[in-house]
This record gives sequence, C-alpha cells and structure tokens, in this order.
Amino acid sequence: MEFTSEHLTKAKTRSDLKKIAKKNNIPIEKTLRKLSYEAELRELQSELVSLQKWVADKNMRVAVIFEGRDAAGKGGSIKRFNEHLNPRTARVVALNKPTNEEQGQWYFRRYIKVLPNPGEIVFFDRSWYNRAVVEPVMGFCTEDQYKKFIVQVPEYEHLLYEDNVKIIKFWFSISKEEQKKRFDSRLNNPLKRWKFSPVDMKGQGLWDEYTHYKEQMFSKTHTNYSPWVIVKTNSKKQARLESMRYVLSQFDYDGKGQSKVTLLPDPNVIMGYHRSAVQIDI
Repeated sequence: MEFTSEHLTKAKTRSDLKKIAKKNNIPIEKTLRKLSYEAELRELQSELVSLQKWVADKNMRVAVIFEGRDAAGKGGSIKRFNEHLNPRTARVVALNKPTNEEQGQWYFRRYIKVLPNPGEIVFFDRSWYNRAVVEPVMGFCTEDQYKKFIVQVPEYEHLLYEDNVKIIKFWFSISKEEQKKRFDSRLNNPLKRWKFSPVDMKGQGLWDEYTHYKEQMFSKTHTNYSPWVIVKTNSKKQARLESMRYVLSQFDYDGKGQSKVTLLPDPNVIMGYHRSAVQIDI
C-alpha cells in the first residue's frame, strides 16, 4: 500500500505522516524517498523550462545524446527531460533502422537531417554512435564501415562544434546484474514486454563484446570539444536527476537557480570519461 492524496492532506507534520504510515502498514522511508524524488524532479524540470526559453531566445542549437546498453534507462530519462518542455522547440529523435536508400548514403546524412534547428533542444535516444557499439557487436555493419565511422566521427563532431552546435554525450552505465533484473521485469510485465527485443536477448551473452567496443569508442571519440559523460544508472531515479543537473550546469541561462534546487551534479554518479574512471558496466 502507498500514501494516497487523502493521507497526505491529513498529515501536517512528519510525525503525523509516520503515524498514518504505521496505522496503514505503509513503508515510510520508501515513500519519503519517492516524495523527495518527485519534488526534486519538479524543480529540475522547471529549470529545464527556463533553459529551453533561453535557448530559443538565443537561437542556440543543443543536442543531448543518450547512449548505453539496453535497459540502462535512456528512454525513461529522456521522458522526464522532455515532459514539460514546449514541443515547438524540443523534440526526441529515435531513428528506426536505415532504409535501403539510406544504406547507400553517407552514414551521417540521416542524422544531419534531424540535428537541432536554431532555438531547439533535441534529445537523441541513441544516435550515430549505433555504429560504434551495437552495429559491430550484432554484425549490422562491416569492419570497413566501422573503421571509416571511427575515423570520421571526431571530424564530424568538430564541424558541428565549429558551427556552434552544443553536443552533450551521455553514456548510461549499468551493471550486468541490474540489466538482467530489468530484462526479467520487462518479460514479466505485459505493459513493458514490447520493450524487450531479440537484440536485448543477445545483449547479456555478448556483454564482453559490448565492453570492448564501448572502450574503443571512448578512447577514439572522447575529445575536449565533444567529451563523453558517464552516468551510473543502477538507480534510475538518481540517474535522471543527476543527468538533468549536468545539462543545466552547462549553461548560464536567464533565471538559473530560481528553484533553489542544487544544479551541481553528484560526482559519484556523473563523471567525465577518463581511462582510470571506475565504471560499473565493464
């Protein structure tokens, strides 16, 4: 059982809340953590609304990339980022597999078409980095295509940087054990079963291959103008809040900090990539 709105309106103090919880056999600490999370989420989302208005006023172009293993929480985080933003100047990009025509084009072309326009924030639920990890692991690209991509992507991102496109690259890092738990949860929940794909099914068995290509990607595409930011995501809620804080911390927008919520990301959850960084999905 959980607290209802009726319970909460009756509680005037923390002591009242504890009494109601005890009477109704409600786990108080879990509920308080949930309420704290929801309150902080609302404040951070209000800051994102201020950021969006500033980006639109300044005609900036912002791309936030969410990469990581399957079930790492990318989609859930993007949903919270985008939940209260104006759809006119914020959108989510989650491309399907390329068509036959697109397969014959320069790899980056399909992504160039969906980059942010002036005044826009675009959230990429996976990006051109499909070719860095998923495609070589699953055999969806040739070795030559992979090598060409790895050489070209820093140059591609440098061109975007020179053209004043702000790119934030998140890698959502999840442990093998937590990924397995989330896969099992999806399979056992009829409302979430659609999220589980044949590619997911192979993910656990190919864990080491994913790790190899992930490390290759970091070492070859982490640059000072387009760095990788690692987010520990074994706690979904923590990852959502801290990734929001990181994005907000990157801009000096009008009205910044009016919510009074801290905008400095927790360095134990969010960290810039470096070879000595302790990661959980290795």
